[in-house]
Amino acid sequence: MSISIAIVEDERNYNNALKKVINYQQDMKVIAQFFDGSDAMQNLPHISPDVVMMDIQLQDMLGIEIIEKLRKEMPDTQFIMCTSFEDDEKIFNSLKAGAMGYLVKGESMDKILSSIRDVYSGGAPMSFSIARRVLKHFERNLTEIKGFDELTEREKEVLELLSEGLLYKEIADKKCISIDTVKKHVGNIYRKLHVNNKVEAINKFNHFKN
Repeated sequence: MSISIAIVEDERNYNNALKKVINYQQDMKVIAQFFDGSDAMQNLPHISPDVVMMDIQLQDMLGIEIIEKLRKEMPDTQFIMCTSFEDDEKIFNSLKAGAMGYLVKGESMDKILSSIRDVYSGGAPMSFSIARRVLKHFERNLTEIKGFDELTEREKEVLELLSEGLLYKEIADKKCISIDTVKKHVGNIYRKLHVNNKVEAINKFNHFKN
């Protein structure tokens, strides 16, 4: 049984090139082509392909929006982003929306074909550069979480009071400690959170709180 594929791509030449190469394979077939988002949004649920090759920046909307709106209607369809965008925001918004793969348009057709087979079999194919970005993002988050966990209870209390806008003297009075002790706690907070100033420390604190 062949893998059924829909292509959502407003660049006609690339859309047609994908279709031609895919249809040349014995194990897959393009059953629909869409050149704008609204047409794809309206018709994709009726054909429910196994895999959708989705461009991010369509002329009338973002491919991310289409996935967000159709994901529940099409639980058996796997979406692969195929785009020229490599920025973190679009990558993570795509993955959060429900895309199971993310390919850069410069990839070879062999890579694209193997990615279709991979996602159909339950994999999560990504271009090498995208996979590196994802890993670095999680490494960075783990480092930040570790730093926050290293704070003592008193340091967390001082950081919370800083985030409320209290001055060192006000914190010292509230906690019945000296200003020098407050400064020492603040220095430890900066070191453990890998920040250089109060604003960065408060931003990280608010991030963990949320």
